[in-house]
Amino acid sequence: MKYSEFMSSLGSGVLPHIFLLAGEEHYYIEKARRAILHRLGVDKEDFSDAVQKFTGDVGIDTLMGTIETAPFFTDKNVILVQDTTLFKAVKSETGKESEKQLKRLITLFEDMPPYSYVIFVSGDKPDKRKKICKVVEKAGLMLEAEALRAWNIDEWLSSKLHDMKKEFSPEADTYFRGAVSLMQPLSLEFLDKEFDKLSLYTANRRITDTDLKQVFASLPEISNFALLEAVSSKYMKKALSLLKRQLEEGTYFTIILALLARHVRQLWQAKVLMTKGVRGKALAQPLGLNPVIADKLGQAAGRFQEQTLKEAMLELIDADYNLKTGKAGEEVLEHAIITLCNRRA
Repeated sequence: MKYSEFMSSLGSGVLPHIFLLAGEEHYYIEKARRAILHRLGVDKEDFSDAVQKFTGDVGIDTLMGTIETAPFFTDKNVILVQDTTLFKAVKSETGKESEKQLKRLITLFEDMPPYSYVIFVSGDKPDKRKKICKVVEKAGLMLEAEALRAWNIDEWLSSKLHDMKKEFSPEADTYFRGAVSLMQPLSLEFLDKEFDKLSLYTANRRITDTDLKQVFASLPEISNFALLEAVSSKYMKKALSLLKRQLEEGTYFTIILALLARHVRQLWQAKVLMTKGVRGKALAQPLGLNPVIADKLGQAAGRFQEQTLKEAMLELIDADYNLKTGKAGEEVLEHAIITLCNRRA
């Protein structure tokens, strides 16, 4: 189950005795792990008598023995198994346990001692076809922490704004989604801290795009997004000024070149799709973008002739070679932007 559903289940009803927190999104896994320990009344998990910790592929016999051993100094036996591969699609080389042992473990999961709680943590996607995964799903709680990208950030964004008692203006929402689309990889820990700053920056309930620009101004992704926005709107003077500032601040030319090439490619793809009748938010699926961003990209693509985008793409390919081989300087980036921002093109 996803994070919001997992947390809702965790906060209500009888607490299960098995948890599996699996996936690439460390932010959600860490929050879920802390919430489980809090629900168990174990906030100071560093105490050896509070939580028993294992890392990697602990032997099944050892794990079963730990689960079945009654606690001496506390009323709960809390076991944390990090970086486990028990639930992976491919069996690890270090986990060659017999099928007989695995069946015994599964049987134990189906009838856990009332005093023991096990939290499994894995950075891999679980193989839900495996019987051990099915048992955990049935007898416990399983969090599938899918890595977040710009197109599936809605759940996190809604939850964070709700916690802050804030809301985005439509312009701020569009601006934010466009900016995070440039963040590779997308770090929720980082965004979480930046939103905390944003919450302190404005006392107003509604956050505007101006607020976002003020708070996030120092982030390279925001500066890069501002540059691409200027190119999309054909604001040549602003685009060249932003390019100059990026280079002066030490942004490596290959990063700017890659972002420009990606943006021009997307504009070209959107332009071709629009000639085939695919418009607005319908561009999202073929372009692999958030619907809001896809719609905005389509509007920007309408300002360009297809031939201009093709020429700009070829120019950027040449610029990549010439810059990397020392045959040209940063002026080739300026020329590509001038080509794109030509109002008649």
